[in-house]
Amino acid sequence: MAATAETPTAERKQRKSALNRWNRVALGFLLPLLLAAGWEAAVHFHLASGRLVPPPSVIFATFADLAKTGELQRHTFATTARVFAGFGFGVVTGTLIGAMAGYSALTRRLIDPSLQALRAIPSLAWVPLFVLWFGIFETSKIILIAVGVFFPVYLGVMGAVMSVDRKIVEVGRAFRLTGPQMIRRILLPAVLPAYVTSLRTGLGLGWMFVVAAELLGASEGLGYLLIDGQQLGKPAEIVTAIVAFAIIGKISDWLIVLAGAPFLRWEDRFSVAPQVED
Repeated sequence: MAATAETPTAERKQRKSALNRWNRVALGFLLPLLLAAGWEAAVHFHLASGRLVPPPSVIFATFADLAKTGELQRHTFATTARVFAGFGFGVVTGTLIGAMAGYSALTRRLIDPSLQALRAIPSLAWVPLFVLWFGIFETSKIILIAVGVFFPVYLGVMGAVMSVDRKIVEVGRAFRLTGPQMIRRILLPAVLPAYVTSLRTGLGLGWMFVVAAELLGASEGLGYLLIDGQQLGKPAEIVTAIVAFAIIGKISDWLIVLAGAPFLRWEDRFSVAPQVED
């Protein structure tokens, strides 16, 4: 009887959890849909011209035209490939150097001041130097994106390692954990939440740096589409490229969150949502 009574309760909780997930997704679409509908209505009723900021119907038509000719797919693939290549290099170097700086005070005092100074340099300032060093082809673009990704990952990892609770480490030592066991059971779980956040921040900067990277003589990519729309006076093309950036940027951010979720289930997170008792 107890098992029979528990089954409907478990099913109700599963349905409620699924419904909450769909509600969160729908809520995330609410604001952009309202803004799009409001601007479409403003242009339709001649409250705004829509010449410099086209309404959603024009942007959707531009999307369809670019997709029909294959240009949208070509530019999106080129930009995405550059971002993920630069993201990979930036994450690896940022993780390694950040871990060393967080673990070793001597390393931190040695390299952190220089890296903090380099972090303040705007992305466009690197463009002429990278052109001279690496040429105008893919190498310079990927390295520029990697520079943008490196700094938030480096800071996130270094800060996370430095903020590990000393009491937790002492507990691990009291249980005579070996070095690899200490890293796997103590340090990695403590660092992972901040690490996932730094990956998301680094990826966001990667999408911003790719526009500067595609100023380096690119003949394809969403950044190229932005410049092409500016030079030819096509605001719809510019806004279409911006919307494409937003969509693929959000999808890539969601993929990082999805990949990191299984490793963060141990967290006892604060939630402002009210708990409903059955």
